[in-house]
Amino acid sequence: MKVKICGLIRVEEAEYLNRNQVDFAGFVVFYPKSRRNIDLGLAQEIMKKLQPAIKKVAVTVSPGAEEVRQIEKAGFDYIQIHGELSEEILAQIHIPVLKAFNIKDLEQYGQYRNCGKLAGYVFDAQEPGSGSVFDWRLLEKLPRDEKLFFLAGGLHAGNVKEAIACIRPDGVDVSSGVEYEDRPGKDGNKIDEFVRSVRACGF
Repeated sequence: MKVKICGLIRVEEAEYLNRNQVDFAGFVVFYPKSRRNIDLGLAQEIMKKLQPAIKKVAVTVSPGAEEVRQIEKAGFDYIQIHGELSEEILAQIHIPVLKAFNIKDLEQYGQYRNCGKLAGYVFDAQEPGSGSVFDWRLLEKLPRDEKLFFLAGGLHAGNVKEAIACIRPDGVDVSSGVEYEDRPGKDGNKIDEFVRSVRACGF
């Protein structure tokens, strides 16, 4: 079971991921509406502190060609795209793509399934980053393929075991569920607890 910690905003958060040997680290870029949005310079500082085995993911919304170019130049391993992803933009991407779907646009899943550039999918709540949980059973009938299948949306140490048992995803993606309640940033203790809960599932 792969673990993705998303929305890093501070250099010291890299150590929380390193000590838990997580699989993916996500950085929100080119999306000022998000409280987790950071510039590429800070993202690169944090990435330098991460263990090489941790895959670095640029998380963005409906990116243009120039944004894609800058993301690739910055050294990310993956790009996670919410919102629109046109064939024109897809053709200009040279790193693996994770396509994100909200529960309101699940009907678009079929059109991306046979795309060779897609490395996987992220299934999130209606408002990504809100910490809201959705009905995981909505995903039960989606046809699976060999691509990565990530579950996101309101996950935390207290519910991730149930989520995994319900959907059996390839990985789980958490952001708000491992953040401080009284200030911005990731809580190292919550990350430790989340990862312990995931690994206790035995998958």
